Amino acid sequence: MNELLGKTVLITGATNGIGRAAALQLAKQGATMVIVGRNPAKTAQTVDEIKAQSGNPLVNGLIADLSSMADVRRLAAEFSQKYTRLDVLINNAGGVFASRKLTVDGYEHTFAFNHLAYFLLTNLLLNQLKASAPARIVNVSSGVHVGAVIDFDDLQSQKNYGGNQAYGQSKLANVLFTYALARRLAGSGVTVNASRPGVVATGFGENNGGLLRLVARFLHLFALTPEKGADTVVYLASSPEVEGITGKYWYKREPIPSSPVSYDEAAQQRLWEVSAQLTGLVSA
Repeated sequence: MNELLGKTVLITGATNGIGRAAALQLAKQGATMVIVGRNPAKTAQTVDEIKAQSGNPLVNGLIADLSSMADVRRLAAEFSQKYTRLDVLINNAGGVFASRKLTVDGYEHTFAFNHLAYFLLTNLLLNQLKASAPARIVNVSSGVHVGAVIDFDDLQSQKNYGGNQAYGQSKLANVLFTYALARRLAGSGVTVNASRPGVVATGFGENNGGLLRLVARFLHLFALTPEKGADTVVYLASSPEVEGITGKYWYKREPIPSSPVSYDEAAQQRLWEVSAQLTGLVSA
């Protein structure tokens, strides 16, 4: 199965969990795989492991701290310098944080890492995606976006911070961004979809202490394997069955409804404009 032979795939958060599992499966399909990690040693090790396990020598790594907008810009520039095409972009990196902390840009970490990085990296690579069309974008969201709201008066959670609340808001932002981008890309040959992986047994949440860490460990007892969690991501990235399908929210290879508030086009547009301002991107 060489669905991706001759195609280039960029995936963030690929040194463990869903990202690593997806990268391995896509490498097995013949893709030129470019994985993004924060730790150079771990990223290099993951590259070597995926090469060995897939039998595909075309696996490479790039390093970036995606909570830093300058690093996101550097990553996009480095990728564009090294690769002439981009057929699939998978925005996967994300995290949940028990206590509020700020990034180097002064933004709340969850919002910056889980949403602004998706937004900026995608926009910086849009021309390359369009030039490689038909191309695909996959944004990994979460079922916890249901019940979340975007608090435009407190996007940085200065007034009220809760780890799960901030995470839910960021994952809702992923869906809002997906729908807004799908409209903007109509007719371009580039599709964009969001994926809900389900509860997956990874190291996710282990960076925290206290209750959040205990909850993460409890959920892992009933969780999917990373391979099963990555299945829909791989499907959206590579299957001929979804060619041309865009602006959907997927779970277990099926498009399903996202939360009612995620379809609010005014909220989608407002989030886009705020995100463009925060990332220094000129809003189109």
